[in-house]
Amino acid sequence: MTADTRTHDDTPGYASVGSAYYPVLVGVFTGLVLISNITATKGVAFGPLITDGGFILFPLTYVIGDVLSEVYGFRATRRAIYIGFAMQALAALAFWVTIFLPPADFYTNQESLRTVVGASTQLIVAGLAGFICGQIVNSWVVVRIKARTKEKHLWARLIGSTVLGEFADTLVFCSIAAGAIGISTPRDFITYVVLGWLYKTAVEIVVLPITYRVIAFIKRREPTYQPAL
Repeated sequence: MTADTRTHDDTPGYASVGSAYYPVLVGVFTGLVLISNITATKGVAFGPLITDGGFILFPLTYVIGDVLSEVYGFRATRRAIYIGFAMQALAALAFWVTIFLPPADFYTNQESLRTVVGASTQLIVAGLAGFICGQIVNSWVVVRIKARTKEKHLWARLIGSTVLGEFADTLVFCSIAAGAIGISTPRDFITYVVLGWLYKTAVEIVVLPITYRVIAFIKRREPTYQPAL
């Protein structure tokens, strides 16, 4: 086995990243992050409850992050987080370049593009900060709890990591993104943070049975996975 394929926590309980499953999970993880930052450009109100369009898919990034952390360990998950971070940064750069490119004579949507993409760029900056904080916390908590519980109490790892990771992510993201989607009062900001945190945590709890099955599926099919006993 090469050094590259052994980039994982060298202790029982983790698999190497050299299989077909790891890059697929990283691809899905990165795609969800990019899509969520675009949909987050729209502020959404359900009566007095304020959120953004990112609520549709973004919680699933933590589901994938939990799977990566549980099966491949902290270092392999950190690699996936850095890839997602780099792609978000590249998207922000591409958006800004596109805004400042001279429009063709027949193109009449320059100001609309500036409004939407400009907001997207601010949200991507918010997403970069929240994402790196939240996902690192999430992965670290999964691995730390697993070091104590081994293969037992998976529910505690998944829920505990989500509560802390999502709080860090939501607080950082909302602090930067609030102005981009029009949130300007302290009351709306607090609602935005609390609703986002509770909703994302609730989504992970609801999909916990699916997360369990995905983790079990990959563990069974990863030839290098060593159960932590």
